[in-house]
This record gives sequence, C-alpha cells and structure tokens, in this order.
Amino acid sequence: MSLASLISFLKSKESIIFNAVVALLTVGGQQLFSFFAFSCPCSPTENLRYGLAFLGVPALVLLIVGLVFNDNTWRLFTGSTYDSSIQERSTQSILMKYKLICFVLGNIIGRALVAPITWLAVTLLNGSYYVCAVSEFASVDRYDIFKNLSADVRRRTLAQFPCPQLVPSNLTRFKDEVVLELKYQSQISGWLLIALVAVVFFITLCVARCCSPLTYLHLRYWTSYVNNEQALFEQATDQHSKIFAMENIKKFFGFSPGSKNVSEIRIPSRLDWKTVSGLDLLKVVNQEYCHYSLLHAWVDEDPTDGKFIPIDIEQVPGSIPPTVTS
Repeated sequence: MSLASLISFLKSKESIIFNAVVALLTVGGQQLFSFFAFSCPCSPTENLRYGLAFLGVPALVLLIVGLVFNDNTWRLFTGSTYDSSIQERSTQSILMKYKLICFVLGNIIGRALVAPITWLAVTLLNGSYYVCAVSEFASVDRYDIFKNLSADVRRRTLAQFPCPQLVPSNLTRFKDEVVLELKYQSQISGWLLIALVAVVFFITLCVARCCSPLTYLHLRYWTSYVNNEQALFEQATDQHSKIFAMENIKKFFGFSPGSKNVSEIRIPSRLDWKTVSGLDLLKVVNQEYCHYSLLHAWVDEDPTDGKFIPIDIEQVPGSIPPTVTS
C-alpha cells in the first residue's frame, strides 16, 4: 500500500481513529490516576462517597470537556435561523430542521461519551474503586464469624477490607474471598457496560445509515467534501483575518508590518491609545456588520489622520529607499 493510499484510508476513518485515540488516552490517564491519586479511606460511609467520586466525577469532567471542545456544539448553539417572514416554512422543512438538529446533537453526544464511558469501563474492570465503594455492604452472611457482630461493627470491619494492613490476621482469608467477589461483580459490570455500548452503537449506526438519503459512495464523497471544505475555509479565514487586521494596524500606526518602504509613521494620540486599550466583547454594529476588536471599532469611527512624522529610511534596518522618478 502506497503512502498516499494509507493517508487516504486514515482520512476516511478519521472519526474512528479520533475515538480510538481518545479511548487510549483515557485508559492511560485512568491507570496513572489510580496509581498516584487513589487511596481508599477504609472507613464506613467515607468509602462509598470516595469510591463514587472517583468513578463519577472524572467521567462527568470528561463528558463536559468532550462537549466543550467539539466545534459542532457551538455551531448548534450559535447557529442562526431564518425569520418566518423572510422564508415561508412548510411542515416538511421544519421536520427536516429538527431531524438535522437531532442528528448533530446525537453526533456531539456520541463523541463526548467516548471518554467517560471508557473511564467507567476501565475503572470497573480494574475493580479497585468498586471494592472501595461497596465493601461495607458486602454480603457475608455465609461466614459464621460475622454472625455474632453487630451491624455497626460488621460495617466498620468490612470497610477496612480494601486496606490489607488494617485487617486482623484471623479475617485475612475472609477478606480475600470478599474482595475477590466484589472484583468479580465490578468486572462483570464493566463487560456488560462495554457490550451494551457496542450494541447501542451498532444499532444506532444501522438505523442512521438506513434512514440516510445518501448511498454508501455518496456518503463517502460528502464526508470528503466536508473535510476539504473545512480545511480550505480555515486557510482562507487565517489569510483573510491577517489582511483585514493589517489594514486596521496600518490605519493606526501609518504603516503595515513588514513594509520596507516606510517614509513616515503615525503617532497615535492619548485618546487613540485609550480607545484601543482594555477588554472588549464582540459588538454588533448593525444587522450586517460587527466590530471584532477595539482597534476595529476605532478604525470604523473614521478618526482624523492624526500626527505623522517623516523618518530617515536609511536608518531603518532592512528598508529600501523609495525610487525617485522625474
């Protein structure tokens, strides 16, 4: 397989590769997190809160991060719609709109769930967090040694099982059996979670493909087009914004950065500096235009030419003297 074919294949599987990388990073992070940060308190009531916190809080944080760093999230929330007075909408068009919203929302949630589900699955397969969280609730009725203990003493004793150094020597064998059973429950739950996610993913993918109006090859072309359009749009955005910013900076300082034919410079006044300094949010000028920065707003106000002073071109490093014409 040639390099070009390999790159083309990887681009066509971009979503799968991205999800796989996120899953692998989550697995690695979970292992490091478990090794350096997890330490069960081995105390009644504290075990449950501590174990559930390590199970749920990182998963919630990963879910939020997945939502925040997905561009489609902000496209969905900041997308504009046509006013009904501008474009008459039929029932079919409205239905199509909500179908599109549901599709995009499903795509966003699906990608965001990769990391938290991986965290939960790996954590359950590891078993340490689950053992810490539910050790005090373990069923030990089959052991005679626990029958004579009160409920509080039994819970306190079971809560110490995740910490071998705290368990009395006469309970070591029972501790090993209880911890082994709890790890079995945790790992079974982890595999069931993985199986459930795999089945749901497969069914959702099949339903989405069946409901799609595009054929398989047409869908591949559409995916390729969207990726290429986004890449070219970002390149054009970078170039356009540089040119636009260059014009505004030239208005403020009297020359463009990198110019080699600078014969004079503009000296901004104190009012100019005050106008362009500070923090600013995106401000809408009218229904068609907006100000992207304080400097942009200053330029749109069409300020006076201000003070210009000539400079000695020969003393400017890298400058080229202007051509003298008769």
